[in-house]
Amino acid sequence: MLAIIGGTGLTQLANLDVVRREVVRTPYGDPSGAITFGTMRGESVAFLARHGYGHTIPPHKVNYRANMWALSQYPVKYVVAVASVGGIRADLTPGTLAIPDQIIDYTHGREFTYFNGTDRSVVHVDFTHPYCEALRQRLLQAAKQAAEPLLEGGTYAASQGPRLETAAEINRFERDGADMVGMTGMPEAGLARELGLCYAAIAVVVNHAAGRGDSAAGIKLADINTVSRGALTRVHKILDYLVTLDGR
Repeated sequence: MLAIIGGTGLTQLANLDVVRREVVRTPYGDPSGAITFGTMRGESVAFLARHGYGHTIPPHKVNYRANMWALSQYPVKYVVAVASVGGIRADLTPGTLAIPDQIIDYTHGREFTYFNGTDRSVVHVDFTHPYCEALRQRLLQAAKQAAEPLLEGGTYAASQGPRLETAAEINRFERDGADMVGMTGMPEAGLARELGLCYAAIAVVVNHAAGRGDSAAGIKLADINTVSRGALTRVHKILDYLVTLDGR
């Protein structure tokens, strides 16, 4: 089964025929909300709004462990995360969609592992390639079938939030090799790896990062929602094609 985690602006899937919603209790507390189950093109899909269905949970307060654990209790194999980002690299302009292949984690104070207790052995997971390559390739194939442009690759800088970054921080991220910046990529990707879930992300560029392009003097927050709405329409289309690939 495919699971989709919706980020900012994506609190529901317009093309999901809803069958039921289930509230899941986990050893790590409550997830962001009930998991919505339904079908897209006849294929079973699970959906979870990362920030809650009323978008009330800020990035640093998301219970990532509960979210990922809850999804893992169902026959979910693939997880696609949809995440809004600021574009650092020049070609990552507002409205662009990208499939990142690397992450740099700048977050702090978040519960980032299932293996931090004394009741089990220490477990180290390989995170050389943080995204599932098989799912990345399916996303690229789905975008091609949907005739939607999608940039392949890029390094995602996961910042703490909820404030946006300073221009100096963006300069640092760029020196470190980051191409885009968001607030939710970690620990989500790492937890998925610990659970053995095949996880990849669609990064929706909603603004130039601080100090870049038309954000040189400041980020125009009012423009973000407009850009996001248009880009998410394209994301829905890609996901609609993806489910048919997932079901084969």
